[in-house]
Amino acid sequence: MNGSLKLEDKAFLTKLAEEVKARRMTTPAIFFLEMMRPLNFVGSQAMIFFGPIISAFVKTDSYYKAAEIFENHNSVEFLIQEIERLDKNE
Repeated sequence: MNGSLKLEDKAFLTKLAEEVKARRMTTPAIFFLEMMRPLNFVGSQAMIFFGPIISAFVKTDSYYKAAEIFENHNSVEFLIQEIERLDKNE
């Protein structure tokens, strides 16, 4: 899955960016995403691997949706752009 993002995936990432902005984690989130950009596919696979353990603590639908979206290499770039866009509109 290396193509463009679907509208529902963009909406999910925008909601995630809004959560980052609301928690005032813009700079650390961008720094982390930039650092981990080359590993986004590996990270998505790790999310799936640890899913059964994590599902005890978080909502599974959103968790697995995020893992699926982060398989796409364009997702991290889109998320970074959304976080920056929301930060500028402050």
